[in-house]
Amino acid sequence: MVKTARKRPRRGTERAGLLERLDHGVVLGDGGYLLELEKRGYVQAGPFTPECVLDHPEAVQELHREFADAGAEFLQALSFYASRDKLATTGHGGDARAINRMAVRLARSAAGADTLVAGNLSLTWVYDPKHATSPERVRKLFDEQLEAQMREGVDFVVAETFSWLGEALLATERIKKVGGVAMVTMSFDRRPLSYDGHTPTECARALHDAGADVIGVNCLRNPFHMLPIAEEMRHAVTGHVACQPTAYRTPADQPDFTATKEFPFETETLLLSRRDMAAYARQARDLGLNVIGSCCGSIPVHVREMARALDKRPADPAWRVDYGKPMSAYEYYGHGKDA
Repeated sequence: MVKTARKRPRRGTERAGLLERLDHGVVLGDGGYLLELEKRGYVQAGPFTPECVLDHPEAVQELHREFADAGAEFLQALSFYASRDKLATTGHGGDARAINRMAVRLARSAAGADTLVAGNLSLTWVYDPKHATSPERVRKLFDEQLEAQMREGVDFVVAETFSWLGEALLATERIKKVGGVAMVTMSFDRRPLSYDGHTPTECARALHDAGADVIGVNCLRNPFHMLPIAEEMRHAVTGHVACQPTAYRTPADQPDFTATKEFPFETETLLLSRRDMAAYARQARDLGLNVIGSCCGSIPVHVREMARALDKRPADPAWRVDYGKPMSAYEYYGHGKDA
């Protein structure tokens, strides 16, 4: 049975919020949800909508708990693609409010006493700058999600995976309208250019000027292809910058993992190692990035090694190892000597 949601502590009483934590150092995010839950058999490949929060709440709660145990300092509600129009593609448009509320409850139920819970907005697939009515339609979709999520109590809101700067600005507008702390991230596929023709620098400045508390980049690209974009954004603004790459290996000429032939049924063959993700975390910290997280393909072991790389989690306790008499490949190859 799924636990009931714990009440959110009043601001300033028990836990520091996101911005207060960022004033004192890097904050580590969680990993990817929808593709991992699809791999576990709880999400339908193709639409990737999150009705599993209603159909399989225990599975969602367990993944939240795994990320928290690995060292994530905030958990994102599984409300990615939970706008009414997107949910309608799988017949769940009428469940939009219930899905958004349950998503927050599940994250809250798995969060530790010091773990923040973030609401989540994402691209709607209905934004079209050529149509004058599109912005208002998107506003209504975001407002419905935010009303449901805020009712359950979130510490801040992540708005993510926007290819259109215009849509990202609408998300920022709606989050700030309800008084939320906004972390808003763009997503770039083949070229580092938004669909409305803006560079990472221009996106960063526009979002920062619109009031986003944290700006950045997420999804589609792995650390190798994303860090240069995040670094450009870091130089563009004085505020906080987030980076949340995928954990999938892709070629330089096709950085977007969703455009590879392996997506979605062979993505496990592209998975980066835990050491790759740990190295990314250290590089991101050294570049001056503030929220260091991960996205699709990132699993709890990745987050755990990122936490260790950022000195947020101790190494495993040592045990007696005799490298002169190896009993496994661990000793034979000298693993652990450089820990």
